[in-house]
Amino acid sequence: MSEGGEDVKPKIDLTINYEGRTCTIKVKPTTPLKKVFDAAEKRFGREPGTFKFVYDGERLLPQDTPATHGMESGDIIDAHLEQLGGRY
Repeated sequence: MSEGGEDVKPKIDLTINYEGRTCTIKVKPTTPLKKVFDAAEKRFGREPGTFKFVYDGERLLPQDTPATHGMESGDIIDAHLEQLGGRY
């Protein structure tokens, strides 16, 4: 631990919103978002890869980090069901 008892990389709280339900996940700013995605899908009882995640109108990729998008504690990520195909 560093002097002063402060964590070098403080964790931030990210809220995932899916159809009006939310869950909050605490991560370091340098954590790949794949870990956030996996945790959110598990908490919402969905299979891995079920959702696409959007922050500030931009789709998030698994290799991105909260720092990549300038996320701060309390920010909200929207989860949407991934749709495959389109025409029938």
